[in-house]
Amino acid sequence: MLASLAAASVVAAVGLTGCGTAGVTTIGSVEFSRPLAIPPLAESTVVDGVRTFSLTAQEGVSSFRDGAGTPTWGFDGAYLGPTLVAERGERVAVEVQNALPEPTTVHWHGMHLPAEMDGGPHQVVEPGATWTPSWTIDQPAATLWYHPHLHGETEEHVANGLAGMFLLRDTEETALDLPRDYGVDDIPVIVQDVRFEDDGRFDRGPQSFVGTLGDELLVNGTLAPYLDVTTEAVRLRLLNASSARIYDFRFDDEREFAVVGSDGGLLAAPASVDSLLLSPGERAEIVVRMSPGERVVLQSTPPDLGGLPVISQGNGGEDSFDVLQLRAAEALAPRPELPAALAALPEPEVSDVSQERFFSLNGTDINDRSMDMTRIDEVVELGATELWTVRNQMAFPHNFHVHDVQFRILDIGGSPPPPHLAGWKDTVYLHPNTDYRLLLTFEDYSDPDTPYMYHCHLLSHEDDGMMGQFVVVAPGERAPATMEPEGSDHEH
Repeated sequence: MLASLAAASVVAAVGLTGCGTAGVTTIGSVEFSRPLAIPPLAESTVVDGVRTFSLTAQEGVSSFRDGAGTPTWGFDGAYLGPTLVAERGERVAVEVQNALPEPTTVHWHGMHLPAEMDGGPHQVVEPGATWTPSWTIDQPAATLWYHPHLHGETEEHVANGLAGMFLLRDTEETALDLPRDYGVDDIPVIVQDVRFEDDGRFDRGPQSFVGTLGDELLVNGTLAPYLDVTTEAVRLRLLNASSARIYDFRFDDEREFAVVGSDGGLLAAPASVDSLLLSPGERAEIVVRMSPGERVVLQSTPPDLGGLPVISQGNGGEDSFDVLQLRAAEALAPRPELPAALAALPEPEVSDVSQERFFSLNGTDINDRSMDMTRIDEVVELGATELWTVRNQMAFPHNFHVHDVQFRILDIGGSPPPPHLAGWKDTVYLHPNTDYRLLLTFEDYSDPDTPYMYHCHLLSHEDDGMMGQFVVVAPGERAPATMEPEGSDHEH
């Protein structure tokens, strides 16, 4: 049954491969004429022990190119949003105001928090309304992000510019001698591919199977950016905030760099690599060392999508980009070598597993079902450690994101994950026809009436129904047979 469905999906999708941006390259053609914008740190107030931020989703016009204005959306500005920073153990609240002409949501991607605060498709914020989720930060230091998650509209809202970073700090990370001066040697790098109409508007253009692919890159909302580097080492917090594009980041001189963190926090030790694949939603913290006066370009070269060449070609697998130029000053502030050990990561324990589940991604379905806002797909018991096997049944790209918990990758196709994927993750690229075995522990936050999501984070796939819902229940507690979704008028 699955094999025949997969074959049918391939036949249907092959027709889309010719609609991608095959062979796009900007290597060597980017002039790096604009300083990289650094998102401002969000202001906050602390009252009665609660750190409160405020975000307003609003319309605006952005000047990405000279002489052309682009209608955009942003948080507290025309495009993107400020960077939120909080400490482990803090109680936080975010006043989310919707000044847009249509409903939206704000999901805290990678955050461990109660389901009703998650900002998924059940927590719709109507135009003119304010939603104020509150929770306690209870996870390691990490690079997280926030973005809309309105069912059927996520791709449009994120592509319009609604996204920002949420950085977590803790005493373990602070004790390490790592670059952490925000905007100086600790730099957010939010990468999005775009395409422009002649009048400056975003061109959503033809779609490949993965979704809309652009032919230029914005980094922190900056076209053709450069970064002035003043220290011997700089920490880049890479975020693939694109709707569909998969990047393989490397430097133009093929230098090695150190991966120090993945989606959910620091690795056990720095992992030395010369390239790094990130699919939509994934993050990585890297440290690159610089010499006085040199210039080096962060690029994305054709990623190994794992499919047939004709499929890869039509879905971004032959595309390459100049991303960001690093310009080292003639004199650099000294930075020590990285610590040999970073975070204490427990070994994944299969013996703790009490439940196994299998998730098959095919077409835009998971386990042969499309998203239904009223259906609970999986029920998880509070305190359980589970083994989820996830498989992309197609020759086309998919990835997999789980809300609320960070997982560990036990193995990929039976082999241990490479060091840079051995830490905490919430999103992972799925090479075709390969089993990814993930270990997840659901330590707290039971709520039988409010679900979390799991889904492909290629946003057109998510919008088209490649998503499921799970609830966490206390032992002996039962989940309802169906649920009435909040904001059901906006169901896709």
